[in-house]
Parts: sequence; C-alpha cells; structure tokens
Amino acid sequence: MTIRDEIPDDYPAIRELNERAFGGAAEAKVVDMLRAAKRVVASLVAVHAHRVIGHILFSPVAVAEAPEGLRVVGLAPMSVLPEFQNRGIGSNLVRAGLEACRRAGCGVVVVLGHTAYYPRFGFVKAKDYGLDNEYNAVDSFMVRELQDGALREIRGLVKYSPEFRDAAECSEAQ
Repeated sequence: MTIRDEIPDDYPAIRELNERAFGGAAEAKVVDMLRAAKRVVASLVAVHAHRVIGHILFSPVAVAEAPEGLRVVGLAPMSVLPEFQNRGIGSNLVRAGLEACRRAGCGVVVVLGHTAYYPRFGFVKAKDYGLDNEYNAVDSFMVRELQDGALREIRGLVKYSPEFRDAAECSEAQ
C-alpha cells in the first residue's frame, strides 16, 4: 500500500469509496464540492494494487477568535473501503495527512469523530481549549495542535466550510 496526493484520475474512485464507506452520498458530495470551491488543503489516497482503498481530506475552518494568518483545518472525511477496514490504513492516512498539513503551514486541526479512535493521534477534547462547533458535539469534537502554542491563540466557535452544510442539505432532499 502507498499513500500519495490524490490526482484527478482518482476522483471517481474516491467518490465510490466515500459512498460505500459511509453508506450514502453526503461525504462524496462534500469532497466534490470542496474541490470545486478550491477549499482543499490536503487530500490523500491509500492505493493497493492500483486501486484507491482509502481517502482523507483536510479543508479550512473558520475560528471565531484566531490570529490572522493562523491556518486551522478540519479533517473530514476519512474513509476506507469496508473490505479493507481494521488493517491500519486509516491510521496511516491520518498520520500522513497530519504531516501534509504541518508541511502546508497549518497550526491546528479539528475533527468531529470517534472518541476511541482519534486520541491515538494526539487529538483532545476541543471544549477543553475553549472551542465549540456548530453541530453541538462535545466529546466527539476534538483538536490537535501542529504548531507549538497555536492552541493558546484560538477560542470560540469553529465553523466548517459551507460545502458541508450544502452537501448535507442535498442528501436530505433526496
């Protein structure tokens, strides 16, 4: 298995992967919409035998109180084909994605995810750092610092790109 940046030839496989992994089209739509809006900071794929088997995407988020120039991103979505899950592929994608974000100059990453999964990568409860989210999640909304001291500089409501709401609304309307 190799992990690399996505390329346009991967888009159909990424769409199918997200639909299968999440059992619906919302996450696939948000990926397409974020790409179209040029809001992708990092998008990586895991490839095995020339087949895309995993994907992770990071996009900018807005923080109510943050210094100008501090890049804060959200990890979403992260997916692995069902038949390849529980083999460490997602973990490798998260590690590679965090490193890609660090290299891109990002200071903080947030995730709305499983509380038993993301802490192994250094994510902690965002509420403990004065961060809230528009989904009213408490324990499952987590944060990880990529630049020393960056978490001391931010506070308040974290808002994901509008594409997340738009994709969810499209899915609900179907």
